[in-house]
Amino acid sequence: MASIGRRRLRPSHYLLISGAIIVLLLLGAGGLALLYPAVPREIVMATGSEGGGYAAFGERYRQILARQGITLTLLHTRGSIENLSRLHDPDSGTSIALVQGGLARPQQFPNLVSLGTVSVEPLWVFYRPAPERLDQLKQLRGMRVAIGPQGSGMHVHALALLALNGIDDQNTTLLPLTPAEAAKQLLSGEIQAAMLVDAAGAPAVQQLLGAPGIQLLSLRQADAYVARLPYLSRVVLPAGFVDLAHGRPAADVEMVAVKTNLVVLRDLPSPIQYLLLEAATKIHSQPGVFQSAGEFPAAEETDLPLSADALQFYKSGPPLLQRELPLWLAVLIKQLAIILLPIVAVGYPLLHTLPAAKDWWMRRRVHMLYGELKLLERELKEHAQEQRAAELSDLTRLEYLAAHLQVPNSYAHLLYALQQDIDLVRARVDRTILTES
Repeated sequence: MASIGRRRLRPSHYLLISGAIIVLLLLGAGGLALLYPAVPREIVMATGSEGGGYAAFGERYRQILARQGITLTLLHTRGSIENLSRLHDPDSGTSIALVQGGLARPQQFPNLVSLGTVSVEPLWVFYRPAPERLDQLKQLRGMRVAIGPQGSGMHVHALALLALNGIDDQNTTLLPLTPAEAAKQLLSGEIQAAMLVDAAGAPAVQQLLGAPGIQLLSLRQADAYVARLPYLSRVVLPAGFVDLAHGRPAADVEMVAVKTNLVVLRDLPSPIQYLLLEAATKIHSQPGVFQSAGEFPAAEETDLPLSADALQFYKSGPPLLQRELPLWLAVLIKQLAIILLPIVAVGYPLLHTLPAAKDWWMRRRVHMLYGELKLLERELKEHAQEQRAAELSDLTRLEYLAAHLQVPNSYAHLLYALQQDIDLVRARVDRTILTES
């Protein structure tokens, strides 16, 4: 009967211990969410040449992201080609860029995705008055023509369009000038023409549109270029747009244009992508000479595939949390949800089954003593009188264990019943001993 005196495990306060564990897990999850934020606080955006249209757009993005606690560093570059190169280089630190359409291929840049198109940029061909009015790019042959700096999308597009007309650096002087340099040299007469791919509000475009003696080429074969180069689109500058009083331009000007893409790293966190798309809506959705209200940003895949977050944004807008709460709070709640879901999945069933487990354990402790009592009663009946002294001692120990067994008050009735049953067994044994004597 040595098993009666063996020390048994007494796991108590299950609810308190489990609650404490869950609270500690919650605090740990909250600490991790705060110490390791899911979004970077500083990111870099490649724009374009200083003073250009992309630089102006970048400044507006910087202001909007700053309101959400994100520091956006603007990187002035030579243009879209350099922007793509920086995005593709993991050591550059660049996460976002404005890139003209027609320059990237998914197989070349598998780490990049698009958030959609955000603006349209016409190809402006300004020239000094010539003996004949220009309406075809082939008429630029033999001139000194600015085509944008190397590393810019402007440079690539200009070369592609000129090549369709049999123009290259063998028969024409092609100069890699920035928009500002091109405008300056065209006005001074150092060059005869300048090809710019930029927004209507870009400083160089505005300067040349209003300059006396500078003409804007109307591309008579615009539809043919669009058919040959599908990333292009046809746009029209209305007559009188520059100066209604003096009728400048005197007639509609036909041009081709490329669309600008907002390009990001594929692994850029979703909250930042949604924030950029919301900013793009504020910046680019206004009507303009070449776009209608709400046309941009648009879910267009001109080159790179749209990110999953962009597709979701164009379908249903930003997530509810990010729409209603500051970015830091929305991200914190999302992180906590991700961390806590497994805890809740485990903790809720645990809490739900604790009362039943506790009831089972308490009853089992009492029932184990009942098992000992039943065995002891049988042995007392079977053994001779001289062997009962040791077994009566075991009965006394069992009585002691029952008296000192700690259970909650709600289970006290089980102990009282056990003690009564022990007394009943002792009384039976005493009667048996008296009878035998």
